[in-house]
Amino acid sequence: MGRNALSEIKRTLESYIGQKIRLKANSGRRKTIERSGVLEETYPSVFIVKLDEEQHSFERVSYSYADILTETVELTVFQDEGQVPVRYVKNPQ
Repeated sequence: MGRNALSEIKRTLESYIGQKIRLKANSGRRKTIERSGVLEETYPSVFIVKLDEEQHSFERVSYSYADILTETVELTVFQDEGQVPVRYVKNPQ
């Protein structure tokens, strides 16, 4: 299940490359970080977000697909129709 879930999350993110996103990351001890930027690239184990320059002191951040699976990171894609949350939903078999 784990490997298929991560592959499915990666495939989903690949369709959103180049689009504006917002992410909320749990940084421990009840701290949540919100960032916005553009989904720049996907790699076998991680994805890269290029952050909006005026809001952040560094240019890019990377997160693993497991972060989305475990809900450590919440990702929302901005599209013309509105906002689309990116989540993994287990298919019942």
